[in-house]
Amino acid sequence: MKQSNPDNTRAEVLRQNIAAVRQGIAEAAERAGRQPDTIRLMAVTKTVSPQDVNTAIGEGITLLGENRVQEFLSKREEYLSPHEVHFIGHLQTNKVRQIVGEVAMIQSVDSVHLAEEISRVSQKKGVITPILLEVNIGRQETKGGILTEHLPSLLERVSALPALRTEGLMAIPPQENAAYYFAKMQELFIDISSKKVDNVYMSTLSMGMSQDYKEAIQYGSTLVRIGTGLFGGRK
Repeated sequence: MKQSNPDNTRAEVLRQNIAAVRQGIAEAAERAGRQPDTIRLMAVTKTVSPQDVNTAIGEGITLLGENRVQEFLSKREEYLSPHEVHFIGHLQTNKVRQIVGEVAMIQSVDSVHLAEEISRVSQKKGVITPILLEVNIGRQETKGGILTEHLPSLLERVSALPALRTEGLMAIPPQENAAYYFAKMQELFIDISSKKVDNVYMSTLSMGMSQDYKEAIQYGSTLVRIGTGLFGGRK
């Protein structure tokens, strides 16, 4: 009896997961009266092997989300092209120089101090760094992000910094009553967009993960960050 190859079996599971998530995005978009191609699918690669990441890239996943600087730097040379990488984890200022210029966007900017360091390093490297402002919409002590009442001040300060482009907002809302928090994020996004602040381009609303991305799409998410839904539980 012919034995199945574990690598082939794993790849097939990943392909099925990717197809299922794409179908879920399409169905959620249809319910919201949106086009599926207005929503980007990000594969979150924390603890995921380069082999699995490459399977996803081979299935047309072009956007990767990295949480840890050192893990990203250790794996990136093994990744197939083409792909785009966003940094989505907590970023310490002493790691900024390692990540600026190496990723297409930093999604987790939540302080003037961090933004200033990204600006400084970006100028030194001669690059423009797109960023998202991370909002702690659920006021969770265990989560990063700026509180909503401090967002206008942060936006004003960051928009004046050279070598940065503020492209939108990111959030990780509480799982309980997620729809309420998604709606609040959508309100913030629309409000900021309407003000047309210089050097602020509200093109991206990054919210929704494996357990709640369909709800996030109902409330205007343009980028969903999926890890477990694609690769299974983390080791």
